[in-house]
Parts: sequence; structure tokens; C-alpha cells
Amino acid sequence: MPLGTLDRRAPSFFRQGPSAFSQLVLYSALALFLMVADARFQVADPLRRVVATVLYPAQWVMLQPVAMAEHAARYFQSLEGAQTEADSARRQLALLAGRAHQADQLVQENGRLRMLLDLRERVQVPAQAAQILYDTADPYSRRVMVDRGQDAGVLPGSPVLDGAGILGQVTRVYPFMSEVTLLTDREQAIPVLNSRTSARGVAYGDPVASHGGGIELRFVSANADVQEGDTLTTSGLDGVYPPGLPVARVVRVERRADSAFARIYCEPVAAIQGARHVLLLQPMSGQLPPRPEPDPPEHAVRKKGRK
Repeated sequence: MPLGTLDRRAPSFFRQGPSAFSQLVLYSALALFLMVADARFQVADPLRRVVATVLYPAQWVMLQPVAMAEHAARYFQSLEGAQTEADSARRQLALLAGRAHQADQLVQENGRLRMLLDLRERVQVPAQAAQILYDTADPYSRRVMVDRGQDAGVLPGSPVLDGAGILGQVTRVYPFMSEVTLLTDREQAIPVLNSRTSARGVAYGDPVASHGGGIELRFVSANADVQEGDTLTTSGLDGVYPPGLPVARVVRVERRADSAFARIYCEPVAAIQGARHVLLLQPMSGQLPPRPEPDPPEHAVRKKGRK
């Protein structure tokens, strides 16, 4: 082996240098010095900025999956929250709509009750309040049932009113309820008086009229003074209805050359289809004096005189 290739350095076993403890003390003192210097004089700020600038692209690339996952999580959470809020808003809207509808119904019902109270004060006839329960099952009649009967003193023939005017007449009385025949029933008739001309007439129920059901003023001369908009009230001549109560309003007058009578269609002022609370009046027949007995025939008087 050539001599130039031999390693002439001393073996590591015989090398001399600082001990491990000395190095620990030295490096600890250097670290403490650097920390104090950085705290007091910010000597490491330039280096820190350089390192941060160099490492920023790598940090940005590594943080993108985390940011995308957080963004997706927030998106689905916000979507679920929006759907939950929308469902809650729909339920709240439905609840408020129901309450508003109930409030409207209560306002209308209170208005009808006030009208009934005002009408009761104006009518000088004993009356009692009642509530309509349901319509009768007969599709060819216009009748309803009310929650007052014999136990409440209801009599057959009692007039029935709502807050606007005459609604009908009690035709049957049961122990705890009564049947009311409405003005639009084909078998119902009521004597009326034209408020403008004071002309009397008789109005009949017309359930199949072209204007959707109402009453018809029949047997009126074709040249009679009747105009659209005239108000018909009770005449009080039948001994059932008190005089002066609103009944109907004339909506159409037809005069034909081939007929001696005019066809007069009227619309009831009462809420025929929408009434709920009504007043039951006592028939006027109970307050009128009894009718005088008819005079006996002349032949009976002569026969009695001969005896």
C-alpha cells in the first residue's frame, strides 16, 4: 500500500474537545441570549419574515383541503338551517293565517250580534236569541234547525230575524229544537209593504230564481209603481210578523205586454245562507184581541125567531 494513502490523523479515542455538558451550557446560554435579544431588539424579525414568505405557498396549498371541507360543512349546515327556518316560517304563517281567519270570523260574528241587539231593542215584541245548528236534509226545501224548542217557550209561527231583517218563520217545534222555514222556500209567503209607495202585496219564496234564490212579489199589476231598489217591509196584517221589519229589496222588474201582472224579483236583506245567530219573536197573534164570532146565517136567525 503506498504511504501517501495512509490516514495520519489520531484515532478518535485519543481526540480531545469540549464535553457534552459544556456544549449544553453553551447552547443554552446562546438560546437564552437570542431570546432576550429578540424580545428586546427583534433581531429575528427579518429572518422570520423571510421564512414565512417562503413557506406561505406551501402552507396555502396544504390548508386548501381543510378550507374546502369547512366551506362544504358550512354550506350544508346553512342549507339545512335555511330549510328548517323556512319550514318554521311556513308553520308560523299557517298558524297566523288561521288566527287571522278566526279573528275575521269573530269580528263578523260580533257585528251580527250587535245588529241583533240593536234590532231587539227596536222590536217591541218578546224575543229570545237562538243559534242555527244545521240545514235540513231535504234538498228541495230551504229550512234550518235552531237550538231552541218547547223547553224555551218557542211557538209555531214565530218570526225569525237576523241582524238585517226577516229570515223566516218557525214551522215545527220539537222539545229541544225548532225547524225554521226560510223566506226563499217555495211554500213560504209573507205580506209586505213597499216603503216608498206604501203599497201592500204578498211575497213568495222563489228558490230556483235566476238570481240564485230569493223571493218574488206576485200578483202586482203591470202598471204598478214598483222600481228597482224599493225596500219591502212587513205589513203586520197577517197577525204573525210585527210591522215595519225589513224583508227584501227589489232587484228586477219585468213587465210583459202579454201579461196583466209584472214579475218582480226581490233579494232578502237577511243573510239567508250565512246567518248563524237569530232572534225568535213571539207571534203577533198572541197579542191581538180574539176575532169576533161570525154572524149566524139569516135562515138560522129566522128559524130561531119562529120558535
